[in-house]
Amino acid sequence: MTFSLLTFSFTLLTSCALPRIIILDDPLSPEEHINLGVAYEKQGDIDNALKEYRLASKKLPMAYLYMGNIYFQKNDFDQAESSYRKVIKKDSQNADAHNNLAWLYYIKKENLSEAEELVLKAIELNPAKKEIYQDTLDKIRGVKGK
Repeated sequence: MTFSLLTFSFTLLTSCALPRIIILDDPLSPEEHINLGVAYEKQGDIDNALKEYRLASKKLPMAYLYMGNIYFQKNDFDQAESSYRKVIKKDSQNADAHNNLAWLYYIKKENLSEAEELVLKAIELNPAKKEIYQDTLDKIRGVKGK
């Protein structure tokens, strides 16, 4: 009896001493990460905004649009282009991503034919924003000389 009691006590003590690994899921939804990113962005905390958008992008492709907009504001056009392209690849129906990539090309004065196609696609995808997208199209065509 003494031996079994000692064995039980030892087993109990060693099991209590073993480290336990707890894996927690992210408590925030992708949408909540976007909202938090927007709040950080409004406060001028761009680094934390990008961090939140990256977390959201794992499950919500639209987060790349927000990331692209930040990179655009920072004049990091390569990262902005990459982000906009990721949105379009993962969510081809995102009209804003098409328009924003077109605007990026307009600002850089390159790929203007593709920019025109992108903005025309944006108008097709979301006619409700035609006036906004039309401004992008007019500026692109102005540079192209149409």
